[in-house]
Amino acid sequence: MFGAVVVVSVRLLDDTPKADSVVEVDLTRGAATRREQLTFAGGSPILGPPWDDRPAAEQAAFGVRVRMAGNSRTNDRGERPMASKDRWASRLGLVLAMAGNAVGLGNFLRFPAQAVKNGGGAFIIPYLVALLVLGLPLIWVEWAMGRYGGRYGHHSAPGIFDALGRRPLWKYLGVFGLWVNLIIAAYYLYIESWTLAYAGYSAIGGFRHTKAADFFVRLIGDQHDKIYAISWLGMGVFFLCMAINVFILSRGLARGIELVAKVGMPLLILFAAVLAIRGLTLTPGGPDNPVIESPWKGLNYLWEPKFDSLANASVWLAAAGQIFFTLSIGMGSIHCYASYVRDQDDIALTGAAAAWTNEFCEVILGGSILVPIAVAYLGVEGMERTIQGASGLDLGFKVFPEMFRNWGALAPAAGCLWFGLLFFAAITSSLAMGQPIMAFLQTEFHLSRPASALAFGGMLLPLAIPVAVLNLDTFFSEFDYWAGTFALVVFAAAESILFAWVFGIDRGWQEILRGAEIRVPRLFYYILRYVTPALLLVILAAYIFQPAAGWDAYVRHAHPARWSSAPAWEWSPDGMIGQLLFKGLHAKEARLTAELASQASARDATQRAALETQIRLVRQTRLVCLIDRLVLVGSFAFFAILVSIAWRRRRAEGRLPA
Repeated sequence: MFGAVVVVSVRLLDDTPKADSVVEVDLTRGAATRREQLTFAGGSPILGPPWDDRPAAEQAAFGVRVRMAGNSRTNDRGERPMASKDRWASRLGLVLAMAGNAVGLGNFLRFPAQAVKNGGGAFIIPYLVALLVLGLPLIWVEWAMGRYGGRYGHHSAPGIFDALGRRPLWKYLGVFGLWVNLIIAAYYLYIESWTLAYAGYSAIGGFRHTKAADFFVRLIGDQHDKIYAISWLGMGVFFLCMAINVFILSRGLARGIELVAKVGMPLLILFAAVLAIRGLTLTPGGPDNPVIESPWKGLNYLWEPKFDSLANASVWLAAAGQIFFTLSIGMGSIHCYASYVRDQDDIALTGAAAAWTNEFCEVILGGSILVPIAVAYLGVEGMERTIQGASGLDLGFKVFPEMFRNWGALAPAAGCLWFGLLFFAAITSSLAMGQPIMAFLQTEFHLSRPASALAFGGMLLPLAIPVAVLNLDTFFSEFDYWAGTFALVVFAAAESILFAWVFGIDRGWQEILRGAEIRVPRLFYYILRYVTPALLLVILAAYIFQPAAGWDAYVRHAHPARWSSAPAWEWSPDGMIGQLLFKGLHAKEARLTAELASQASARDATQRAALETQIRLVRQTRLVCLIDRLVLVGSFAFFAILVSIAWRRRRAEGRLPA
């Protein structure tokens, strides 16, 4: 079509030059220049040095033997394959980075708390079932989607969704893959800063003279009767953590994220192993020995199945929810990391390896630290009472450091190891939250990596400040629920339907198997097509319509003869509708108001004033939460507008069909 042409340059789009590899070629005829997607003609693979290192004459000589590839490699949106300048330096680095993305605070804090609250060994069975029918299938879905989108130059969820979908609407559902990461990072980095502060304070032996709960109040500046919670120490460490993350992200995949994963993940596993071994070797006995129970009873508690709890729907829902948190599913970060994988690289074995590394850290290491050590010092019943009345964060930052006091001279080292492993778990996850946003800015708006890292920090700052200066019941809790819980299920449900039913399960299955180094059982084909999307929709409905009495109360009364005795329907404060209606805050205000009314004739003016202050605080919290929700909607709209602008730019630049 060009007639006599001259090949100006040839860029290889596949990993290794070989027959039928795709190249991008600049062709000239006179003053006219045109760029084409071409494939190698000929039969034998090309050996020798990387293509870019070959002499220009050799490149040109080979370039004249290329032929037109036609539209055989375009996707459903008419896009052709594109090269990626950023790549993972090694497969080990990719696995560790992916595992680091998944291994976070939830592995060591949330998992033990969820296991204890849901029956110990009874929780493990539905947890493993959820891993097989939800976790592992979704891992493969997100890896396959990411690699497929990266083939066409997309490294964030909007572009990846658009590449797989057939309608423009899909890219706006992909906005969740940007929005969720920014919102979660705003409060996750705050928790990350706590781990850094606690590690430093442990190292200098601060907890020998200070209770962990008192240090926590000092760190976050919490005041029980005020909406503000300002601590200059906490703010300083928070901004330091943000600066560390932005700096590492600015260094790129190989020299930044991958390097941190290669250092941080082995140290995390080492620290966890040391703590687990020390904890499991605690022995009771002796009048001055604070150990009252064998820590192995804690392991038995976790692993001994209690089959009577398997009929409880709430246990299954909690297990499925934990899988989302532990594998970082439904965030868009896996898509982004996988988009830098080469076209023929394995994703089946690599994805499974990252998932099993995460499960090792959570179930084996995480399950061998907190619960056994808590049982050793509190006994089984004391451990249950403590964990049932506390969150994972309370356990990690208020309760657990107090147990290390019993380790004598080893207490500072134990605290350093514990909070050090939490810091490495947190930072490898928080880096994965920044990368999708930076990739979007680099790909769509051509920002340099340092500029995109600074832009990410600039977006993060206005969301992080209210998290740090207001009490934990406001922006912190709202961000955690809407972005860190509910949106993950929405995003996962959308991507499972897109992959299996819009892109097509046959094409999707072939994408998973492309370059696979393990044989993926055919059973997963049907799980991906039917089971996973159906379960996600059920879980989503369960979160939306969650009743205060729990689903189990209605499951037991499902028979028509028992329906009349079912409890009256009330929205749960933990469900989406209950959260939307502020059921928890309304209930708290009603309780305080009733208590105040009962004190109307009492002479204790101080107690009445304290109740009035608490009621006022509840109302202020509700107002701030309304503002927070406007911020959430506004930030989502901001990303949607950016996506719209980016796609208009793509069309104007000829990167999309008109």
